[in-house]
Amino acid sequence: MRKSYLLPLLVAPAAFANPGLTIYNQGVAVVRETVPLELKNGVTQVSFDRATAQVRPDSVVLRDPAGKIAFSVLEQGYRNDPVSQSLLLQHFEGKTISFEKRNPDGSTPILRGKIVRSGHNPGGRAQTPIIEVGGALRFSLPGLPLFPALGDDSILRPTLNWQIESPEPAALDAQLSYMTGGFSWQATYNVVAPEEGEMVTLNGWVTLSNTSGTAFKDASVKLVAGDVNVQRPNSPNVSRLPGASLEGYSRVEKKQVTQKSFDDFHLYGLPRPITLRDQETKQVEFLNSAKVQARKTYVYSPSRQRFYGGWNYHPMKKNYPKEVFTSWEFKNSEENGLGVPFPAGTVRFYRSDETDGNLEFVGENKITHTPKNEIISVQTGTAFDLLGEHKTTNFEVSQSEEWIRESFEITLTNRSEEEKTIIVREPLWRWSNWEIEKNSMKFEKINANTIEFQVKVPADSKKTVSFTAYYFTK
Repeated sequence: MRKSYLLPLLVAPAAFANPGLTIYNQGVAVVRETVPLELKNGVTQVSFDRATAQVRPDSVVLRDPAGKIAFSVLEQGYRNDPVSQSLLLQHFEGKTISFEKRNPDGSTPILRGKIVRSGHNPGGRAQTPIIEVGGALRFSLPGLPLFPALGDDSILRPTLNWQIESPEPAALDAQLSYMTGGFSWQATYNVVAPEEGEMVTLNGWVTLSNTSGTAFKDASVKLVAGDVNVQRPNSPNVSRLPGASLEGYSRVEKKQVTQKSFDDFHLYGLPRPITLRDQETKQVEFLNSAKVQARKTYVYSPSRQRFYGGWNYHPMKKNYPKEVFTSWEFKNSEENGLGVPFPAGTVRFYRSDETDGNLEFVGENKITHTPKNEIISVQTGTAFDLLGEHKTTNFEVSQSEEWIRESFEITLTNRSEEEKTIIVREPLWRWSNWEIEKNSMKFEKINANTIEFQVKVPADSKKTVSFTAYYFTK
């Protein structure tokens, strides 16, 4: 039978290598730390006090990255009850300690008081402490408590404890990896356009937030873009996943950010180690292109109807909205100065006012994860001088023969001082088989149930488009 020896607690010293973080869009991160181990033959107890306050203990992996040293973790414990005033009051409950009273005149007499009730209530609402001073009970602290020592079992920071078994003495730099809440990142894009023209500059920022309860100094950081399935833990004490804080906001100067496909997602590596303190938000520029050919479009799309797989014979009796939406779009290609996967985020547009050279905000919107070589289209607002009017001029239906004939008239108004091209987008939602009849101008079929008209409307004038949609089964 092999003998095992339980040796005194070994506290892992500060990690030699920089920590690593891989942060996901879902509010979680994978933390990697280097833990130097000095293992004895048998069982060694090891303690690591750099874990976050939101670590998921069942996600912890402790391994030899070189794969040369064989050891096994027999037992793991996680404690997140760092020493506090209320915890020490509980530790000395029933005992007499000193209290420093601070008087208005600046004097600080020392009082002796017995802790009858600490008020500490783990997992519940704290109670009022009761202190006996001079034979009288006080329902408050008589002064600043002066504790003679820490509790025997007290910890100063969240701590992981292991019992590690090794068949022989070994020294190694183990890699500790675990999942934790309290981290987030998001992308933001700023687009600047001249007052006239559509050649824009675009820069992208990633915003990193740390609310994990632990600071990370000179950490190598990776960001994963994509929707990774993350199961939320059942216990709120394991991981609370709070929202990002904007305290301690700062920026990191831009260098080249690397990216590669990883599994079914995209992995971005920041170019230099960064320090991310607890409750800090930090920004890194990851994309910058000075010449991106964009296009501003105007879209009138008042109908929100969609084809859901069945016949719809009911006439539409409603007032359609008149707003014409403004959008910017550009192709995410190398030829256009881009050609990298765009993480989901907010795209913000500015125009330069040539009168004073200042930038003016002209709209923003969110985009989803967008791969390279795709068109990115961002709706930024509504056009002040453009209006649309949508009317149904005829509706015929034969349910027995299964056909519908519906006619429309769309009037576009341009009160600006220059000609505008307005895209009229029409959904054909009553049935899957359709034809367009009596159209007053050429249209383009966008998909199985959508058509578009490109309508040039002269300055300070109106233009009308009409067509008939015929739905049929044969």
